[in-house]
Amino acid sequence: MSPPLRSALLAGGGTAGHVWPLLALADRLRADDPGLRLVALGTAEGLEARLVPARGYDLAVVPKVPLPRKPSMDLLRLPGNLRRAVAAAGAAIDDAGAEVVVGFGGYVATPAYLAARRRGIPIVVHEQNARPGIANRLGARLATAVAVTFPGTALPKARVTGMPMRAEVAHLDREAVRPQARSALGLEPDWPTVVVTGGSLGAQRINEAFRGAVGALRDAGVQVLHVTGRGKEFAVPPEAGKAPYVVLPYADRMELAYAAADLVVGRAGANTVCELTAVGLPAVYVPLPIGNGEQRFNVAGVVAAGGGLLVEDAGVSPGWVGEVVMPLVRDRDRLSAMAVAAASVGERDGDRLLADLVRDAATRGRRA
Repeated sequence: MSPPLRSALLAGGGTAGHVWPLLALADRLRADDPGLRLVALGTAEGLEARLVPARGYDLAVVPKVPLPRKPSMDLLRLPGNLRRAVAAAGAAIDDAGAEVVVGFGGYVATPAYLAARRRGIPIVVHEQNARPGIANRLGARLATAVAVTFPGTALPKARVTGMPMRAEVAHLDREAVRPQARSALGLEPDWPTVVVTGGSLGAQRINEAFRGAVGALRDAGVQVLHVTGRGKEFAVPPEAGKAPYVVLPYADRMELAYAAADLVVGRAGANTVCELTAVGLPAVYVPLPIGNGEQRFNVAGVVAAGGGLLVEDAGVSPGWVGEVVMPLVRDRDRLSAMAVAAASVGERDGDRLLADLVRDAATRGRRA
């Protein structure tokens, strides 16, 4: 049996798609090895600056280093910015005495990969999306091991582990928690319920479509929990006898939202797709129309299985909410079939599979 892992540095930040998998792995590693020293590497501006300390882990900060996709001033500043970030990442690795560095992509991953490479420390890459980003395409070339969420992700050495997710989500019993969840969120116990979310940063078109359909939803007896993203919330006055429409800027406990929901409408970020399939939730996915197109690939499997619908961003409007979303959330037979299909492609053990890979990489590093 290999000796326990003593210290690890986990690099990822910026959005919930990077931060929540990082925290899920941290929780699993700490549960397996209570004496393990864990340090997260992030930026001062990202979601990690709040969520990592709140979860009880140390956060080391590096400067944000955008990797430009096309010529710009950021490209001219890149060498100096990257040097400073690699130095900060190296200092964090040294301070932690890290035996292994695990990267989840995003702004902080590249400096962590380069700093670990210089020190000869094993690197494990976890790619959340079906189509990998720039940082993890680089990291995979340097890595001891590469974990991917979706089969077919084009990275060398890739092993499918699924998405590490928090125990609160991975072990969620939606039916059992539903009454408590709806009460806690200000929802009625028995009305058809839609949860709307654009991810941690929100989604403007989805927000505008549902804001414009508030009256129609209430008149139809469809209640909504709308997670808008910080700074994008709007006021909805209560109306006696009408379905609740609850607006939150952010939900730290998305497991309660999932338990409350009959249907989710949101983006197709990898974390969202994996959490919804793990808990067996029907969804209408609206892939982000910019970037490298990874969100469309993320949702391909669940849509093919019948567990979700894919809708183009341009097709989302208040009228679409009335024509598509409202009839669907009231069709219990269809939702039940979609829930079974979604669960059939879900994976609840991603944290354990990735933790095993991390420990194996650290053990190989000790032998090298």
